[in-house]
Amino acid sequence: MLHDTSGRSPDTKRNPLSELADVQVNTEDAWIDVIQKMDEVYGDLVQSQTQLESKNAMLEETQAFIDSVLSAMTDVLIVCDVDGRIQRINNAMETVTGLSHTQLLGRPLADLFEKTTFDPIEKFRDKVRSKQHLADCEVMLKTVSGTGAPLAMNCTPRHDHKGRLVGIVLVGRPVGELRRAYRELDEAHQRLTQTQQQLIVSEKMAALGRLVAGVAHELNNPISFVFANMHALKRYGAAIKNYLSACDTHMRVPELDELRRKLRIDHVLRDITPLVEGTLEGAERVSDIVQDLRRFSSNQEEPVELFDVARLVRTATDWVVKAERIKPAIEFEIPEVLEIRGRRGAVHQIVVNLVQNAVDVLADRPASRIVISMAVNGDMLEISVKDNGTGIRPEYFDKIFEPFFTTKPIGQGTGLGLYVSYGIALKHGGNLTAANNEQGGATFTLTVPVDERT
Repeated sequence: MLHDTSGRSPDTKRNPLSELADVQVNTEDAWIDVIQKMDEVYGDLVQSQTQLESKNAMLEETQAFIDSVLSAMTDVLIVCDVDGRIQRINNAMETVTGLSHTQLLGRPLADLFEKTTFDPIEKFRDKVRSKQHLADCEVMLKTVSGTGAPLAMNCTPRHDHKGRLVGIVLVGRPVGELRRAYRELDEAHQRLTQTQQQLIVSEKMAALGRLVAGVAHELNNPISFVFANMHALKRYGAAIKNYLSACDTHMRVPELDELRRKLRIDHVLRDITPLVEGTLEGAERVSDIVQDLRRFSSNQEEPVELFDVARLVRTATDWVVKAERIKPAIEFEIPEVLEIRGRRGAVHQIVVNLVQNAVDVLADRPASRIVISMAVNGDMLEISVKDNGTGIRPEYFDKIFEPFFTTKPIGQGTGLGLYVSYGIALKHGGNLTAANNEQGGATFTLTVPVDERT
């Protein structure tokens, strides 16, 4: 006997349309679920794509930043694997070696360096194995031109994110740059030392100026006494001479004649006038020296006055030469008298410095000679001091008028003479120049206005 297993009573009739509707409803629900799942998957894909694009953009930006940093580096950069194969270099490496990135990529590191007193690669490997850094190891990098490029190389191990050794990184700086940096540092140190010495010399100069001013002031009083007394003696000598001449004319006594011969009165009468005049001249020269010292030590601007520049040049030259142990021959090509209107002390100081400079150059030189000439060119006076020394070296022409520049040994010159003279000449409307002579030696020419007031 057959049984109906559908759950319906045997008397109930089956409805095909109802069953078909149930099947359609179930199918639509399944499709809706599928579509919803697809939407979720698509949304995840879109979100993942967006994140991927963002991270890719960040990676590209990071890579561009790294490339720009590597390109901007002036030091040589080499990245190798654990086997010593080149993985990456920077532009500086290409510039130094003359090889491109493609030519260097994959090559053994040992091919880049010249073996000199040691094997740099073994030294790098030893440091890497012992997990140490290698600093400032001087190596010779091979180049296309064949001339090695010296580098101060630093070597450090490179590890991955898990801490495993994956290679080494080499950074090298051209030794020429280091030497230039050391040289600049040394020059800066020398300038600092020189500046300290200049300050000491400046302080000594200031103290010397105060001392000279005090000495000049003290000498001024006895010189005034000498002047007054000598002028009085000159008048007394003239009166005595006239009296004795009158006695000779009106009265001749044998006893007085004998005494006259014993006392050599005639000789005294002949010598008294030259002696007095010579003493007066010496006192005047001492007075001029004192005045020059006072002008030299004073910071006050001296007035413009009319003076005999020819006499001033002779006096200034004598002042310098007479103090020397070995005196050079001096030739004057100047007129007996030449008056100009200017500042006497300034011209005197410059001439003293120029003559002293020439004397120093000619020290211990045989047949040394200084020629001092003078000429008026328009409204300017030219005073030249020429020596027969070794001349001025070409590299010194731009420095001879700089402060504290000197070729003399330490302790024998401050390097201020020409600098001060140059500044004084420019300040008073003149100039100071230097040139080498064709026959050897050098000539310094001072130019000053004939009338500084114009």
